[in-house]
Amino acid sequence: MGIFAGTEPTILLAALLVGYLCGTIAFGLILTRLFGLGDLRSIGSGNIGATNVLRTGNKKVAALTLLGDLLKATVPVLIFWRWGAPAAAVAGFGAFLGHLFPVWLGFKGGKGVATYLGVLLGFAPVGVLVFAAVWLGAAKIWKYSSLAALLATLIVPVAYLLLGNMLAAGLTALLSVLVYIKHAPNIRRLLAGTESRIGSKG
Repeated sequence: MGIFAGTEPTILLAALLVGYLCGTIAFGLILTRLFGLGDLRSIGSGNIGATNVLRTGNKKVAALTLLGDLLKATVPVLIFWRWGAPAAAVAGFGAFLGHLFPVWLGFKGGKGVATYLGVLLGFAPVGVLVFAAVWLGAAKIWKYSSLAALLATLIVPVAYLLLGNMLAAGLTALLSVLVYIKHAPNIRRLLAGTESRIGSKG
């Protein structure tokens, strides 16, 4: 079992399930309906994340969605820290899976950037600083939010590796692979030169 050897399997399973259920909370859908903005899945890209909520023109709801999608990963990670780092890591992984593949929405969820940050915040906060620095730098240079996120999620595991935090490096490497998979359409548009830039509409 390696890094999980000292943790009860029942605790790991509970961490995965609790994390997953927290991750399935679709704040984008809930908040846009609560504020009378309609069904988010019929707006813009149809994605349930904060970026698509912003396309409604309501920055307040977009900010609340971002916060909700972040904290729904941070909370289960912090809860399961009492059983050790492996349990916390599994809880974060579960929350991330829940956001990407929510059972309530036919397993069609968001792209995971905010929830990725939530995992970092709860598990090893220094990663948030690394992510923010890379994202802001890339966004300023190239003006693509998706490219900035892809570069940031590429660098974060490397940063943890250099810092000697092997569990965080392994966890975020796995999450980063999933981020890239969910961003496949964005990657294709970036290569084709048709991806929307930051500040553009649509």
